[in-house]
Amino acid sequence: MKYDLREVVVCIIGLGHVGLPLAEAFAKKVKVIGFDIDSKRVRRVMQSNNNQNLFITGDPKEIGRADFFIICVPTPVTESKKPDLSYVRNAAEIVGQNMKQGSIVILESTVYPGVTEEIVGPILEKTSGLKCGESFKVGYSPERINPGDEAHTIDKVTKVVAGMDEETTRLAAQLYLRVTPHIFKAKDIKTAEAAKVIENIQRDLNIALMNELALILDKLD
Repeated sequence: MKYDLREVVVCIIGLGHVGLPLAEAFAKKVKVIGFDIDSKRVRRVMQSNNNQNLFITGDPKEIGRADFFIICVPTPVTESKKPDLSYVRNAAEIVGQNMKQGSIVILESTVYPGVTEEIVGPILEKTSGLKCGESFKVGYSPERINPGDEAHTIDKVTKVVAGMDEETTRLAAQLYLRVTPHIFKAKDIKTAEAAKVIENIQRDLNIALMNELALILDKLD
């Protein structure tokens, strides 16, 4: 797969606190389609958007001209503490139903190792009728920004990228270089997925520790 990364069209699926900043960052360099199923969010973003490179839509048919799809949807946990992959599955179905041959689909959502290749890939195959690895490729690049954190913006954090093969990893890395100079190529998709899980665990542990210390120190006056 060969792309002129100056001319590609990138589609961001999900315009929340992760997807919208990413769409705006890419729109400074390339054409971007920002897609969301939430009609209110779409209208709100359209009203505030003044970048001609950024096209906002809630119509799935509009995303078919994209070369790269980046899925940035939530992955909450259920009441039984299991990951809710319904948003990821739905996004994969929408992409599969509308993507063209030669597309590269990158998942950014927080998932456990195996989701990109064992869940997203097969959904894309089923809904598109295309063969993963031949007619389209998949990759993973975990989001690493915190909402409202102006010190660690997209262009300042290291972007971990991984594709299903060396070519996809290279293309994904070159694409993300459009928004950040800090790129780390993981050896495979599962490693990149695991890196995100580990980072979240480390963050949660730090928060929990400081909360406990605050309680203890408060009692000690």
